[in-house]
Amino acid sequence: MRYSSILASVMCALAVAPAALAQGARAYDPPKTSWGVPDLTGFFSAASLTTMTRPAGASGLIVSDEEAAKLFNKNIYTRVAKDEAPLSKAELLTDANPDRAYNRFWMDPGADLGKINGQYRSSWIVEPANGQIPYLNTPGLVRSSIASSEEEYADLPSNNPEDRGLSERCVFFGTNGPVMTNTMYNNTVQIVQSPTHVMIQLEMIHEVRVIPINGQHNPAEIPKWAGDSVGHYEGNTLVVETINPMPRQNALISSKGKVTERFTRANDGQILYQYIVEDPSKYSQTWKGEMPLNATDQPLYEYACHEGNYSMFNLLSGARAFEREGRSNGKRKAIFAGVPDAE
Repeated sequence: MRYSSILASVMCALAVAPAALAQGARAYDPPKTSWGVPDLTGFFSAASLTTMTRPAGASGLIVSDEEAAKLFNKNIYTRVAKDEAPLSKAELLTDANPDRAYNRFWMDPGADLGKINGQYRSSWIVEPANGQIPYLNTPGLVRSSIASSEEEYADLPSNNPEDRGLSERCVFFGTNGPVMTNTMYNNTVQIVQSPTHVMIQLEMIHEVRVIPINGQHNPAEIPKWAGDSVGHYEGNTLVVETINPMPRQNALISSKGKVTERFTRANDGQILYQYIVEDPSKYSQTWKGEMPLNATDQPLYEYACHEGNYSMFNLLSGARAFEREGRSNGKRKAIFAGVPDAE
């Protein structure tokens, strides 16, 4: 009888063990604002060598430390840094590759691949499984330059400034969405909340989205830069629905599409940014992604876009010189042309 009592006690202890472990591993409960919603305010960085789409050669979405190291060494920013390391300042200043634009000193893309839940990610796209944007194979379909590693600016007309790209003219870059993404520098994000609105500002061209909470979308006749966004809270998550971006911004959705974004504090140092992109006029299926926004003590620095002060005059002057010589703009070369592949 004594042994039966001992066995019963052991069985009871085993039965309650999972419940005790579950209580010890409670889900993260984020801090709240004074009006009771999850506190997302602060400065965050999207800097990372991981990109929206998956690079060639990656085995899948989540990669091991060893594969992450290989992807790091093959990354274009890593390769350029190694290529430029032996060069003196004078050699960098006389670089004859016009497609390199800035040398690596001016770039701040991030020091490593991004991690979510402590695991390296090869891409931010999680669906489709191949990590690529599922564009429709439609002749004449314009693909967003946000998702491309190259913008074929050389093929644009050069008769007046309005012919040129928005970022060339320091008007709009597009990393604030719809679908926020990281780029080669200026990856800091500031989030400010009030009871009625959320403001998301990027360091890149200081693009700003002011998102009403429980608001209404504008009429379809009023598109907005970075799209028309409205938000609401679902538990500990800010949910933002974005439609109707300015047609000229070449966004990832058309006037017929929608992006649903979710901002959730994963821990004190990170917001998990997730998105769903729906647009049957551009894509063969709905696609999804997620990207970490890591807390930083660095504020937003001034973005002083001076390129247009000189480059626009020189660019248009160059086009006139080509015309006098009977030449036309050619296809631009690959960015960082001539940089050897890493082993």
